[in-house]
Amino acid sequence: MTRTIGIAIWNGVEELDFAGPYEVLTAWGEAEVFTVADTTDAVRCAHGLRVLPDRAWEDVDALDVLLVPGGGTNAVVSDEAFVQRVRAFADAGTLMTSVCTGALVYAKAGLLEGRPATTHWSAIERLRELGIDVRPDERFVDTGEVVTAAGVSAGIDMALHLVARLDSVEKAREVRHYIQYDPKPPV
Repeated sequence: MTRTIGIAIWNGVEELDFAGPYEVLTAWGEAEVFTVADTTDAVRCAHGLRVLPDRAWEDVDALDVLLVPGGGTNAVVSDEAFVQRVRAFADAGTLMTSVCTGALVYAKAGLLEGRPATTHWSAIERLRELGIDVRPDERFVDTGEVVTAAGVSAGIDMALHLVARLDSVEKAREVRHYIQYDPKPPV
């Protein structure tokens, strides 16, 4: 069963927050994975990378999984249409996932009420101030309908978890081997 996975992007989005999970989820091979933005015009990411979104929101009806990355999330947290879109996908039963400060978008949409969550270390206090049960030492937190990941590289861990959850641990291990993901930081 092929699943549809949409990855939201916008001007200021953190590159690795969406590119890391994209690599994992496309290597899985059991999902149609695409980026989506307000339009298909180029998006300028947080560190200057320009990306052409695969689809515009108006062309997306339903998703099995929505991933909201972080970086520059103030723009989308204050965009009521974006927040309403997130709520609508959640209400339709979409598995909601985030990386880094994407969790702030989910908090604004009311998706983290009564749930533990994590985010990038720099946004832990902001999330806590919103009344969220923050798990700062977790790489990702899966509460069933919502999965949040800490910053940047934790998105890769979360995406591997999704492959294990949606397919199997064996498949997730195959993907991990394929992308040669075996973190051993040199410093």
